[in-house]
Amino acid sequence: MSNPLDDGFLLASPLARELYARVQALPIIDYHSHLPVDVLASNKPFTNLTDVWIRGDHYKWRAMRLNGIPEAMCSGSAGDFEKFQAWAATAPYTLRNPLHHWNRLELRQSFGIARELTPATAQGIWDEANALLQTEACTPRGLLAGRNVRVLCTTDDPADVLTHHAALRADESFGTAVYPTFRPDAACALHDAAAFNTWLERLRAVVDLPVTDLAGLLDALQRRHADFHDLGCRVSDHGLESIDAVDCSGAEAAGLFDRLLRGEALSGAQLAQWRSFLMQRFAEWNHARGWVMMLHLGALRNNNSRIFARVGLDTGCDSIGDFDQARGLNRFLDALDRAGKLPKTILFNSNPGDNLLFATIAGNFFEDGVPGKVQYGPAWWFLDTAGGMLAQFDALSAVGLAQRFVGMVTDSRSFLSFSRHDYFRRLMCNLFASEALAGLVPSDVERLGGVLEAICHGNAAGYFNWERPAC
Repeated sequence: MSNPLDDGFLLASPLARELYARVQALPIIDYHSHLPVDVLASNKPFTNLTDVWIRGDHYKWRAMRLNGIPEAMCSGSAGDFEKFQAWAATAPYTLRNPLHHWNRLELRQSFGIARELTPATAQGIWDEANALLQTEACTPRGLLAGRNVRVLCTTDDPADVLTHHAALRADESFGTAVYPTFRPDAACALHDAAAFNTWLERLRAVVDLPVTDLAGLLDALQRRHADFHDLGCRVSDHGLESIDAVDCSGAEAAGLFDRLLRGEALSGAQLAQWRSFLMQRFAEWNHARGWVMMLHLGALRNNNSRIFARVGLDTGCDSIGDFDQARGLNRFLDALDRAGKLPKTILFNSNPGDNLLFATIAGNFFEDGVPGKVQYGPAWWFLDTAGGMLAQFDALSAVGLAQRFVGMVTDSRSFLSFSRHDYFRRLMCNLFASEALAGLVPSDVERLGGVLEAICHGNAAGYFNWERPAC
């Protein structure tokens, strides 16, 4: 394997490098990210390298904790340079972890910094990057423009106000189309009734409705679905352990909602009913508006109760789960298909043992004239390593049509993470080149180049019903 700073990184043959030249500069469509939209709207320069690169990055926090770094240096109260130094002390230990490659690629591609981050190079890298962060090219919008990000989807709760999205929509000077993604997990992935009612107060405020019964809740959520659509949203996203597909009548759902309003906990069976009821409605609304539905399934979240109590969600203490996925997911998709209300759907798994399972489920549901209606989505979270991406693509290829694949996403909170698209493109070019040299696929540069252009950009550009062309 070549050095991450070499042009031939991950490209083991002249054919791989020739194919990579076809896709390297293609626009990026990042249809699933967690970038903060307020930062994009203000376009205020980042304070320093910690601000843009470490703050909120639970991938780095996880590695730092494994290296014995005190929590104050991760999510805690230490100063920004102290946190950067702690990351510099950890970075040399990330060999064989994708963080090693991401580190090198992000520093090079965002700042032109070729040095590896170590305790000895930390001060120089800090000073050089911080100076560049005050330039237009390294503002939040500048970083997206520099990586040719054509479409970016953030992750947004129905109770979010969306004023920042409205401001970006009105700003014609920004070349990236930034769209919200409808993520109603707070409504159905319940931790407790108190948290649900806290979220419900936010929803009431944003729709200016009392929401005192189930009909009111559905009305409020539908209004927000329409508001999201008006701001260009064409994707809903659902982060669940698994899909519940059990019967729940409107009357039963109304009773469950009344219990939640009273602050009463729901049993496991009742939670399954509640989630089933809401997910059915979300999918139907998506179908009616021509949206794509993304199902991120299988993560076991918030396992460290001490860190959860102190820091909260998305802080690096989640892991792969071992949930039963097949029966509920098939039943859910089948009910929608049978009713003629199945939206385009992308399935994400977090357990590598489920790769073929998810790939085969995607092939069960289809529509005349709609290629790849249900997609087996890109390697997600713990699986977006070099090996994980290749394993996901192997499973998809074995039982589906690789040439219809909708490509990579960052799934990130970092403005430097678009290097992951480059990482993916290099891996795909090397894979097809190596198989061409082995006689497993045709050794036809034009044909393979077209396939890779579709996988890295064209399929995603055509799959979503964006307001403006994503090309």
